Amino acid sequence: MMKTSLAAALACVLLGLTGTVAGAAEVRFLCPLAMRTVMAELIPQFERASSHKVTVEYATVGVITDRILKGDAADVTIVSKQQSDELQKQGKIVAGSRADVARVGYGVYVRKGAPKVDIQSVDALKRSLLAAKSIVYGDPAGGGPGGIYAARLMERLGIAAQVKPKTKLLPPGDTVLEAVAKGDAEIGFGLTSATAAISGVELVGPLPAEVQSYTEYAAGLLVTSKQAEAGKALITFLSSSAGQSILKSKGFEPR
Repeated sequence: MMKTSLAAALACVLLGLTGTVAGAAEVRFLCPLAMRTVMAELIPQFERASSHKVTVEYATVGVITDRILKGDAADVTIVSKQQSDELQKQGKIVAGSRADVARVGYGVYVRKGAPKVDIQSVDALKRSLLAAKSIVYGDPAGGGPGGIYAARLMERLGIAAQVKPKTKLLPPGDTVLEAVAKGDAEIGFGLTSATAAISGVELVGPLPAEVQSYTEYAAGLLVTSKQAEAGKALITFLSSSAGQSILKSKGFEPR
C-alpha cells in the first residue's frame, strides 16, 4: 500500500512539473555511496512512474566532486551542500537547480551481539576508543566525509596518536560495517543511516551532541546534462514528500 501511494505521489509530482510523464529519457546520476540503499528503492519507483531510465554511479562525494570539476558529463548529482555551492561557483551546476535533500549524523557500530561500548558523553566516548582493541573508518584520503570527520574527531579528542596503531582505514568502496560484521574491527564509525545496509552489526547510538557533525546532501542539475527535463524531474522527486518518505525510512533526516 505504501509503495502504491508513493508511486501515485511521484506521478503527481511529475505531472505538476512537466504536464506529462511521457517522453522517456536516460538520466545519468552521480550519487554518494552512503545513499546506495536509499536509491535501491527510490530509483525504481521514479522509473516506473516517470518512464525515465536512471543510470546510477556511486562514489564518495569527494570523488564525485573531482570528476565533475574535471568535466565528467552527467545529468544529476548529489554532493554535500558545501561542494554543491563550490560546483555552482565553478559553473558546473546549473544556477537555481539545487535542492537540499537530507542530512545525516554519525554514530558508532559494533558487531551484533558484542557488548555496546559507552558513548553517552564525550569523556565516555574517549575512554571507549582508548580501550578498544581496534577501530575502523573510511580513509580520509578517499574523500568520504565520514572518514574526514572521524580523523578530525580523533584529533579533537586528543587521542589521534594513541589510537593510530590500532586504526584501520578503508578505501572507497569498502564498507566500515562489513569490516565490523566480519570481526576485523571492534568499533566502527559510520553514518547513523547505515544500519539497514548490512546485517551483523548494531548501531550503539549517535555520537554525543557536543562532537556530532552532519553531512548535508544537496542535489543539482549539471551544466553538461543532455536530459535537463528528466533530470529536473528526478531532483523534484528527491525533495518531494514521496522521496523524503523513502529517505526518512532509511535513516536520513528530511530537509
